[in-house]
Amino acid sequence: QVQLVESGGDLVQAGGSLRLSCAASGRIESINFMGWYRQAPGKQRELVAGITSADSIPYAPAMKGRFTISRDSAKNTVYLQMSSLRPEDTAVYYCTVRSLGYTYWGQGTQVTVSS
Repeated sequence: QVQLVESGGDLVQAGGSLRLSCAASGRIESINFMGWYRQAPGKQRELVAGITSADSIPYAPAMKGRFTISRDSAKNTVYLQMSSLRPEDTAVYYCTVRSLGYTYWGQGTQVTVSS
């Protein structure tokens, strides 16, 4: 089992920045992927960014150049630095990890970008 605690969601104006954090606990020694998804109202959940033990995976075009994922292995934490935020980035952001063939999800953190 892996437990995830997210933080950092907030209301921000367009053009602003936020950093999301996700701290993992439990069977963390077997985590081979950490990432962020988001889900806007009425839309499907979509991958925002991901990082393996080796490197980050390619960003989706909408996030490239604005979002950066990083991982602090010592703190078992993954971060999502978001800049140049747009109203269309408004969504609930979910942290996810994969460990021993299982996928775990955080409770989600709300990001709202006002125009």
